[in-house]
Amino acid sequence: MLKWLYRLFIELTNQPLTSKCLASFTRSKWSRLVIPSYAKVYKVNEEEMEKKLHEYETLQQLFVRTLKQGLRPVDAHPDSVVSPVDAVIEDVGVITEQKEIIVKGKTYSIREMLGDDRIAEKYLHGTFIILYLSPSHYHRIHSPICGEVVKQWELGGKSYPVNRLGLKYGKAPLSKNYRRITELCTNGMYTAIVKVGAMFVNSIELTHEHDYVKKGEEIGYFSFGSTVVLLFEKDVFTLDEQIVPPFEVKMGQRIGFLAQKKKSQ
Repeated sequence: MLKWLYRLFIELTNQPLTSKCLASFTRSKWSRLVIPSYAKVYKVNEEEMEKKLHEYETLQQLFVRTLKQGLRPVDAHPDSVVSPVDAVIEDVGVITEQKEIIVKGKTYSIREMLGDDRIAEKYLHGTFIILYLSPSHYHRIHSPICGEVVKQWELGGKSYPVNRLGLKYGKAPLSKNYRRITELCTNGMYTAIVKVGAMFVNSIELTHEHDYVKKGEEIGYFSFGSTVVLLFEKDVFTLDEQIVPPFEVKMGQRIGFLAQKKKSQ
């Protein structure tokens, strides 16, 4: 019953007109009136923000805020993989032979998530990591590794919530929501960064236009809380031993290591 009611609520509220109206409001001067209460309710860390709270003219500006310089040092180990966002690591696991991942007891197809069976094939038996950003988090997205940008594409049109209830009761939000995907290649090893849009506001902006990114370099931002899914090929990624989901991380914090060379199959 709870599952049915939750889905009904999302279907009734998550329509294009609703999303458009909410997005319009967050960019309007009137949204400034709710900034103090938003910051209080979601416990936004004002000490880290580049500007004072009263300097943000719209709620949208607060969503995509930048931080004071030096607050997110990027792990310097040459083989480290860092968190691309401030988030909670909700799950880590192995991609199955059927090109699926299991998150919160639900099965998701990475073939559907990536929209390309040939690309999905590369990640068989590899590792997936789910990073959830709440509305209180810093919403800028950075590269977890150094690498060549092989391809960038977008898929989907829905914006089901991607919080714990959304993952449990939603209609496969990780593989059906609007998403923008960046695939990187490092020394012949591939990594997919799947940026998943959240409820109501399907806005994922890319800020990097070059063919190569450095670890920790900004590549985009969310306009609201959302999720990043990292996909690694088999035998190229080792999770840092301290990480046991759910685990809070900051952008630039080491989450594992990338192999120097991919093992032969």
